[in-house]
Amino acid sequence: MDQAAVDSCQQFLSVLNVERRLSSNTIKAYERDLCCLVNFCDQQGFNDWSELNSHHIRRFVSDRHREGLASRSLQRELSACRRFFSYLISKKQLRHNPATGIQAPKAAKTLPKVLDVDQVSGLLEAEPKDALEIRDVAMWELLYSSGLRVSELANVNLMDIDLAERTVHVVSGKGQKSRLLPLGGKAIIAIRRWLSERERLIKTAEMAMFIGKTGSRLTTRSIQSRLERWRKRQGIQGRLYPHMLRHSFASHMLESSQDLRAVQELLGHSNISTTQVYTHLDFQHLAAVYDQAHPRAKQKKK
Repeated sequence: MDQAAVDSCQQFLSVLNVERRLSSNTIKAYERDLCCLVNFCDQQGFNDWSELNSHHIRRFVSDRHREGLASRSLQRELSACRRFFSYLISKKQLRHNPATGIQAPKAAKTLPKVLDVDQVSGLLEAEPKDALEIRDVAMWELLYSSGLRVSELANVNLMDIDLAERTVHVVSGKGQKSRLLPLGGKAIIAIRRWLSERERLIKTAEMAMFIGKTGSRLTTRSIQSRLERWRKRQGIQGRLYPHMLRHSFASHMLESSQDLRAVQELLGHSNISTTQVYTHLDFQHLAAVYDQAHPRAKQKKK
């Protein structure tokens, strides 16, 4: 590439730093991504950015993919290229954005990690030693009972839980969507036990259901930290995070009910395809359903 073309990369990075005030780590990531693009252009014998078209960008992505770059990293590089080309267009150094419409290969969907029923029982049935652990058990029971996100758990207020009606009202879930969820019996017991301890800790008019020893609402980070502490205390191997209890709730509900739509509503998913990732049905079950439901699945006896 000509020096003027390379200099335009540095000018773009300077704009990100001075005008956009992006973090140093983000700017370094942009610099690495653009360096890869410059190297590609050098290999192709290009001198100016105007020589690039969509075919060349596809080849660039393909080459990076063959080098072993993960889909997410490819998506980030493409995003950096698009933004850089948009900058060149704004400076009238380029007429069209050659990266528009180019997609990175999709990453393979990974199944969420879940606990089995016995692991959940071992996690929830351990006896708490103090008031804060009583609170923790109530949180874990609520996460698993109703499939809450950790942010939703942190935002639960006293008036959102109706123990008589056995419900929890998620007032502002993901996308600011509200939903009313059932409460399980074990969760109700754990919450009642916590409420009696909460009265001793509360010092202000804090309405949060789950508070710390200072009397203020717990943050999502605090909840994650407490679950990690609980994992170590129980001697559970591997990672354990609040969303794993939501995953486990969804997986166990689907295994027992086979009602995808109901689980979608409980989880608050806008798209059922998001819920389908939790379908851990084995082939034998699917084959049995097929044999019972399909009109031409069974051979007629002669």
